[in-house]
Amino acid sequence: MALIVHKYGGTSMGSTERIKNVAKRVAKWHDAGHQIVVVPSAMSGETNRLLGLAKELNAQPDPRELDMIASTGEQVSVGLLALALQAIGKQAVSYAGWQVAIKTDSAHTKARIASIDDAKVKADLDAGKVVIITGFQGVDEKGNITTLGRGGSDTSAVAVAAALQAKECLIYTDVDGVYTTDPRVVTEARRLNTVTFEEMLEMASLGSKVLQIRSVEFAGNYRMPTRVLSSLTDPLMPLEEEATSGTLISFEEDTNMEQATITGIAFNRDEAKITVLCVPDRPGIAYQILGPVADANIEVDMIIQNQSVEGKTDFTFTVPRNEYAKAMQVLEGSVKEHIGATSIVGDSKVSKVSVVGVGMRSHVGIASQMFRTLSEEGINIQMISTSEIKISVLIDEKYMELAVRALHKAFELESA
Repeated sequence: MALIVHKYGGTSMGSTERIKNVAKRVAKWHDAGHQIVVVPSAMSGETNRLLGLAKELNAQPDPRELDMIASTGEQVSVGLLALALQAIGKQAVSYAGWQVAIKTDSAHTKARIASIDDAKVKADLDAGKVVIITGFQGVDEKGNITTLGRGGSDTSAVAVAAALQAKECLIYTDVDGVYTTDPRVVTEARRLNTVTFEEMLEMASLGSKVLQIRSVEFAGNYRMPTRVLSSLTDPLMPLEEEATSGTLISFEEDTNMEQATITGIAFNRDEAKITVLCVPDRPGIAYQILGPVADANIEVDMIIQNQSVEGKTDFTFTVPRNEYAKAMQVLEGSVKEHIGATSIVGDSKVSKVSVVGVGMRSHVGIASQMFRTLSEEGINIQMISTSEIKISVLIDEKYMELAVRALHKAFELESA
């Protein structure tokens, strides 16, 4: 029938009983005539355990050795799932990323996929086998094992699906789809039947934890239909019901998109703000500040440069909170002296809240409604950034949940 890629998260693989349920679900799809490739994560908590052991031995572990250690979690998962499938009569074979091979660059702990050799996998599929491939990992041109960063199994699954020209990539997780916002923050949050790649890319980049951002990028670049659905349902539920459940992420915009001004509210607690004060307002100053930050492999998000006053300006940007101290250290070193800044100040207690929707292209007044809603709640906006389909604001973290609830209500997202 069709080639389908399944991806299962750590919760789905969290115990031998859950692995048996994954095997039953995979077997159901295979029995229906589909060719199945499975990309599982490590068992829940295993990667953290392994990295914790490494840091007990060395507070600043070598990234290459971290990849060697962290990659073993997925290797255990694929082996266990292969055994579970064999136990119920299915031919199954497992591969590590380097055996396929999934080729990556050499950026240890944050590697990016360069290519995938699909010959071995296609031969096994044609022989009637279920193929299970480790997520989260690959191999560089020197033969070193690499990992793709946290959440990298999603990226692996979509990349494998694209390489094999699969019909669909199914991301099984512990939630039943993509919601208008996090139901733990807004109980009235509503599951979306469909969402565009553009919207999902914005929501993933803005803090939605349902999918890893690079997996959405892969899906969009290769036009790979991707569905988010629950692995906690009955593994033997009718295939027709399961195949249409969850949230489909595709290029097909909803027919009611003109009415759906805003699709969802995204937020990210993992933010820190840094301001470089009183720097010369001259060409190249932004590069002189952000170049060393980029060289330290620190991602920068929102950026604001103030108006020049007497040839001086302030330069503000945000970084992931867990890299705040590292970024400050980089800037307080040679950068501050080199550019002539008077001081560098920061705040690690900020959060980003965003409204997202392709309907914003054809509707006016979204920004004013957002800002009015926050004003009525007494929430001060520290930074603003926009794209064609989103508006993001940086606020004090203590107001984040209040802001999300207020905006969800203001844009009536609880209504279908």
